[in-house]
Amino acid sequence: MKKMTIMQHFAELRRRILWVVAFFVVAFVGGWFVAPFVQGFLTAPLLGVWRDAQLLYTGITDGLMIQLSIAFLVAIMVTTPFALYQVWRYVAPGLHKNEKKFVVSIFVFSPLLFVAGVAFAFYLLFPFVFRFFIELNESAPVPAVIMPAVRDYIGFAIGLLKVFGIAFQLPLVLVLLNRAGVLPRERVIAMRRYAIIFIVIAAAVLTPPDIVSQILLAVPMLALFELSILFMKK
Repeated sequence: MKKMTIMQHFAELRRRILWVVAFFVVAFVGGWFVAPFVQGFLTAPLLGVWRDAQLLYTGITDGLMIQLSIAFLVAIMVTTPFALYQVWRYVAPGLHKNEKKFVVSIFVFSPLLFVAGVAFAFYLLFPFVFRFFIELNESAPVPAVIMPAVRDYIGFAIGLLKVFGIAFQLPLVLVLLNRAGVLPRERVIAMRRYAIIFIVIAAAVLTPPDIVSQILLAVPMLALFELSILFMKK
C-alpha cells in the first residue's frame, strides 16, 4: 500500500469532513420536514396515559424553536452512522487486524446499544413516569389545571432518552477495556458491590424522583453489568 504524505492525510481528512458536513445539511433539511411527525411520536406516550391532554405553547416562537431543535436532533442521529463510516474509512488503512476488530466493535455495538436504551426508555419507562406525574398532579389538594409547556416536555423526553442511550453503553465500555488489557475480569468481579451502589445512586440522580423509574433504570443496568462480565476474558 502506498504511503501518504502529511499533506495528503490532511487533504483526505478535509474531504471526509466536508462530506459529513454536507450530509448533515441535507439531513437537517429533511429533519425540518419530518419534525412534526417526530414531535407527535415523542408526545404519544404522554397522550396514551393522559385522557384530556393539553400542551401549552408559552411563546410565539415556540413552534419554530421546537421544529429547529427536532430537525437538529434528527440530523445528528442520521449523520452519526455516516460520520462513523467516514472515520472508519480514514483510519482503517493504518490499523492492524486486531485493532480493526476493536474499532469495528465500537462502531457496530455502540449504536445498537444506544438504540436499545432509547427503545427501553420510550416503550417501558415513559408510560410509568408520565402516569406517575399526571396522577400526582391530579391529586393535588388544591384545584389545578395541568398544562405542561411543549418545550419543557420535549426537552425532558429527549434528555431522558439520551440518559438511557448512554447508560446502555456500560457493557461495551467494560468489555472493550477488558479486551484491551486495562480492566481484568477478576477486578470487576471484586468491585461488584461498589458497582451496584454506584448504579443505584446514578439511577436515583438521572431519573425523575419516583421509585418506579429509578428501578427501571437500575435493573437493566445491573443486568448489563453482569452480562458484560460473562463476555470478559479471564
